[in-house]
Amino acid sequence: MAISRLNALAAQIGGTRNDGIECGKDAAKEFGFAPNHRNLNHGSFGTYPKLLRSLVNHYQDEAEARPDRFIRYDYPNLLDKSRDAVAKYVNAPTTTIVLIPNATTGLNTVLQNLVFQDGDVILYLATIYGACEKTVDFITETTPAESYKVDYVFPISDHDLLSRFEDAIRSLQTKGKHVKLAIFDTIVSLPGLRMPFERLTAICKEHSILSCIDGAHGIGHVPLDLAKLDPDFFFSNAHKWLYVPRGCAVFYVPERNQHLIRSTMPTSHGFIPRPVEGKVINNPLPPTGKSDFVTNFQFVGTTDDTHLCISAALEWRSRITYAGEKGEDAITAYNHRLAREAGAVVSTSLSTEIMENAERTLGECNFSNVRLPLSFSEVARGEHAQAVKIGQWIAKVLVEEYSSFIAIIFYAGSWWVRLSAQVYLTIEDFEWAGKVLKEVCGRVESGEWER
Repeated sequence: MAISRLNALAAQIGGTRNDGIECGKDAAKEFGFAPNHRNLNHGSFGTYPKLLRSLVNHYQDEAEARPDRFIRYDYPNLLDKSRDAVAKYVNAPTTTIVLIPNATTGLNTVLQNLVFQDGDVILYLATIYGACEKTVDFITETTPAESYKVDYVFPISDHDLLSRFEDAIRSLQTKGKHVKLAIFDTIVSLPGLRMPFERLTAICKEHSILSCIDGAHGIGHVPLDLAKLDPDFFFSNAHKWLYVPRGCAVFYVPERNQHLIRSTMPTSHGFIPRPVEGKVINNPLPPTGKSDFVTNFQFVGTTDDTHLCISAALEWRSRITYAGEKGEDAITAYNHRLAREAGAVVSTSLSTEIMENAERTLGECNFSNVRLPLSFSEVARGEHAQAVKIGQWIAKVLVEEYSSFIAIIFYAGSWWVRLSAQVYLTIEDFEWAGKVLKEVCGRVESGEWER
């Protein structure tokens, strides 16, 4: 391996002790956005510093220089370093951490490994991510499992949400059902709101229910201590808020549950079939000396090298500064403050409101959700297809005419925009967003979306 080149890249990414990167315009220089593009939708796909792109290219070059050596021998060792780094970051044993492409793969891995019996119920919340709900639907179509959705409408209080969750459990148990697994978010995708996932996990423990946390927007977004939280399954996209190149996600399974996860998605060489006399399937890869769980996920078909960039992303994060803070504290403080200010600025521009509950807990994250000043008789009559068409028109206009994108959702009878705060943005970006959204909403009201 070209050690000198790797060391030079590491030195660039880590900088020097006094080489800080200030949040805002200074940090924006670290990213590869096109001129005049405003990246106001970090939450959907994330992005990462230009220096990490050089690291990805380095690993790709190494893989092409000596394919078998790199994939069979070097890659597993580098992957372990990434697992070690992220395990420390979330305070979990390295033996409980593996890496997968994305959070959707995480949920599919859990649900398609569990064995469901008659009477088993998968419990989930009304604001589950769409792909995850479809995964639940697939499981209920193909196994004896049933599902139950806990209904509510934001902005609901944490207290009421937790009460509905526990009431649903008791109601199902009274009917003789067995709630096997409960799925909930750290932060809901759309609208972008923080969930009381710590207390939901505790309720699952009290009722002997497997807790499955969709942390797609978790790692790098809100502080996580998995040893303290102790969920049964947890997965989180590192390529969203941690600044790791796409696609890379963390999958945590405590050792007590690893026997439940027999196969990766898709099944690969690490799978251990139940013994069949006379049948032997050899694993062509070098022995690992690791647990069956870790070995299973070490090689899941040929993949890219983004999983190897976690240590570098964490090193880059350590250089971020804001208001006397550095590293994680600086990133959290800046993004949370900017999200609150962004919501205030845009809602004032639109003369509408921010989605928040009385406890003011929903907005304890990097998102702010603002209602758009739109109303239509078609929507009032429940014609949801028209609402979707309007939202798609707005999204396309933002991309094609304004070189930006803001996530839009039609929710509870209104259109809302989800604003994503990030270290490379400033309040000026959201002042611009407020003006643009007001202009675009005026065009919608004039009927331009129908032409």
